Amino acid sequence: MAEESQAAPEGLFESLKTLSVSLVSIVHTRLELLSTDVAEEREQLTSFLVLVLIALGCLGIGIVLLTILVVVVFWETHRLLALSGMTGLFLMVGVGLGWFALHRVRTKPRLFEASLTELSKDRQQLRSGS
Repeated sequence: MAEESQAAPEGLFESLKTLSVSLVSIVHTRLELLSTDVAEEREQLTSFLVLVLIALGCLGIGIVLLTILVVVVFWETHRLLALSGMTGLFLMVGVGLGWFALHRVRTKPRLFEASLTELSKDRQQLRSGS
């Protein structure tokens, strides 16, 4: 009988130890997933900012060239063709990159979406296990 009373506390402590190891493992996994989500979001933001800066640069150059085009319109005809081509090129690139950047912002996934999905799964498992 004395052996059974000794075995019960060890079993309880062993169960608590196993439970705590499992909880620490779950928290560790979730923090790694959160860290990955933050890194992905940082990369998307950096990429977005680069696209916006290139788009703004192209639009700025296009506007300058358009202004020069208006001035040169009353000059020789050969310069007009070259400036209009460059103006059209930079304006199209700027508008295209601006549209692409807006499209990426509108279609990007929610922040921490993978982490939230995993936490939701964990919550469902805990509710069904109780």
